[in-house]
Amino acid sequence: MSGSTVGGVRSLLRLEGFCVLAVCSFAYAQFGGGWGVFLACFLLPDLAMLGYLVGPRAGALAYNASHSYLGPLVCLALALAISSQLSLVVALIWGAHIGFDRALGYGLKYELGFCYTHLGPIGKLAREAVEHVPSGSTDRQS
Repeated sequence: MSGSTVGGVRSLLRLEGFCVLAVCSFAYAQFGGGWGVFLACFLLPDLAMLGYLVGPRAGALAYNASHSYLGPLVCLALALAISSQLSLVVALIWGAHIGFDRALGYGLKYELGFCYTHLGPIGKLAREAVEHVPSGSTDRQS
């Protein structure tokens, strides 16, 4: 699929996601509201997947809105601007969630369907894509 990443670039973006997860988790440990809150809220951004019940376009829009780093960054800016502990907690948990997803290879979605992401296809599509790449090719998905 055109518009998705492969090889070293994909690996770099996944590593970047892991680093965001690690930094947000570390910062949460320093400034957060307890690990029970973290665990209870960690998967909340995935509620946006309910948009796929309406259709792939609505699902992609909802998913991307809740899985872009823009939301956590706005919350972080708000936390710093008005000294809001709640905004800080939301920003760190939300950022950690997105980093976790990216580290696992779940990228922003295309309107074609849930399996089509900017990090490459996921699920059965990913397995099929790897099977169709000639051995020895440097474009093999990681």
